[in-house]
Amino acid sequence: MIEDLAAIVGAKNVLTGADAAPYATDISAMRHAEPLAVVRPATTQEVAAVVKLANATPFPVIPVGGRSGLCGGGIGEAVILSFERMAAIREIRPEAQLAVVEAGAILSDIHAAAEAQDLVFPLTFGAKGSARVGGFLGTNAGGSNVLRYGNTRDLVLGIEAVLPTGEIVDLMSGLHKNNSGYDLRHLLIGAEGTLGVITAATLKLKPKPRAYATAMIGMKELSAALPLLNEVQKETGGLVEAFEYMPHSYVEDYVKLNPAHRLPFDQPHPVNILMEIGALTPRDCTPDDTGEIPVVGYLEEILARYLEEGRIDDAVVARNEAQRQELWARREAAAEVASLRPNRLTNDVAVPLDKVEVFLSRADAVLQDVDPGAETTVVAHLGDGNVHYTVWPSSDDAARKEEIMERVEDIVLDLGGSFSAEHGIGTAKLSSMARRKDKAALAAMRAIKAALDPMNIMNPGKLLPPEGAN
Repeated sequence: MIEDLAAIVGAKNVLTGADAAPYATDISAMRHAEPLAVVRPATTQEVAAVVKLANATPFPVIPVGGRSGLCGGGIGEAVILSFERMAAIREIRPEAQLAVVEAGAILSDIHAAAEAQDLVFPLTFGAKGSARVGGFLGTNAGGSNVLRYGNTRDLVLGIEAVLPTGEIVDLMSGLHKNNSGYDLRHLLIGAEGTLGVITAATLKLKPKPRAYATAMIGMKELSAALPLLNEVQKETGGLVEAFEYMPHSYVEDYVKLNPAHRLPFDQPHPVNILMEIGALTPRDCTPDDTGEIPVVGYLEEILARYLEEGRIDDAVVARNEAQRQELWARREAAAEVASLRPNRLTNDVAVPLDKVEVFLSRADAVLQDVDPGAETTVVAHLGDGNVHYTVWPSSDDAARKEEIMERVEDIVLDLGGSFSAEHGIGTAKLSSMARRKDKAALAAMRAIKAALDPMNIMNPGKLLPPEGAN
């Protein structure tokens, strides 16, 4: 097998032994599996040849990007198909507002290429410096700007992919309307590499905001946050890009992790909200004679009114880019904060926006009942209802972790939510899929998998729980 793979991509691009060791885990470092080999193709044709060989032999194949996943989706005793040599941004087309990129392109590089054309690719999250296109398409990643721009799925016009047979499917159209049968693009996005390998994509770009108004807001109750969001949305015409929640305990942990950084306020507040508005029109963005940017002034006026009415307790508005980045650094350190203590259990859930506070209250009560010695760290994309409820159990007991996860899922289900919001399923949430996913939907998903990948070579053991699991 190694010789056959080397004949396709060259011997130096087939890694084994110690050279393959870094691919045995992901950024979470919670799961480990030695690869059979790591293959680094340079073209779609090479990817197709590798997959065709895998289908004929057969052997399992796992496509990976930046290995920034948190659910074990890119780990296994398989041939790891790494896209680090397929990282080109093929073109930026400013007039059509789209980018054509390869699956190994890094998110922050796409940001930079778009910005050079006065555009943005609005998907963003903490791992943007390492996450690659194939990975964030494979998990249908979310991030901080879903409120305004949607998930990854909403930002993709077309894809190129290799099916489990080794056939290449070219769906790289830049069309906004294409009603020509089943949308295989959306079938492969979010499939975590179980139905094929995405090798390239056509991404939507958006006009780059000319000015940002960014603030950290302190308040006593989370219930006051959504009225604030709704009012700012009305007053700005829907320009809020991010609305992020951090409790004081999270902020304290962040300062422990980064002693040189300070707390956002002189006095602690139970609820801390990071809000950002992105403005485009000259009316909102052109500084006045004093240097004041109008959209920043609008936000300050709203917050001043809320302070006077007692609906919030404190607010800090960024006056320059350095202060804006300082505010964002707190939120984007969530993965590092979650790693402060061992044995973490990550609950990446989504509930209706007006149920976030209810979920947190009930989840804390359940945790006190199951494991009184456990601790938590919480952040939430409050504008879209996605809550990262990370638990540090008092021990590494697997049964206790599973009970915590089940009890949290009970609350989520009762509130009409989802047990998986943006991290994907991988292996970490297979038991959740078996317990919670609609049975008819699971059967349909298994039928699709069997039809497209009858040899079960594409990322086997991920996303879909075994039949009979519960």
